[in-house]
Amino acid sequence: MDALLKALKENALETPANLARMLDLSEDEVRKRIDDYEKQGVIRGYHAIVNEDQLAVSDVTAVIEVKVTPERDGGFDRIAQRISRFDEVQDLYLVSGAYDLLIFLKGDNLKDVAAFVSEKLSTLDHVTSTTTHFMLKTFKERGVLMAVADDHERLAISP
Repeated sequence: MDALLKALKENALETPANLARMLDLSEDEVRKRIDDYEKQGVIRGYHAIVNEDQLAVSDVTAVIEVKVTPERDGGFDRIAQRISRFDEVQDLYLVSGAYDLLIFLKGDNLKDVAAFVSEKLSTLDHVTSTTTHFMLKTFKERGVLMAVADDHERLAISP
């Protein structure tokens, strides 16, 4: 990954002028390269990292491990593409280990997540099992700490 993409991953709001100074490029070159990356599909979008624990949000985030039987000619791709089309699915990865796919899912409540798993996901051909985990609290997301520790906090001293 080149330095421009690394800088954008760290802070997508960084101005082209600042990026140009950081990377010793012209501002026009930075704008052109960003535009090219967007057109090529290398840059697929920009996201803000939001600490939802500080908001009055009652959404539920679940992580679902999925075991599937790969298709003869499509492997995992076709079933993964089908699952990725569900609106509830935020992120979907092919992973190594005890399961094949890892889904990050948003729902309005626990019932919505349960309905998704039982009515949509588990009924798909090639899905053999699922394990659902609910996110209870976020401490760090995409490298960003959600809580700022009090540096002056002292450890208790026991006698």
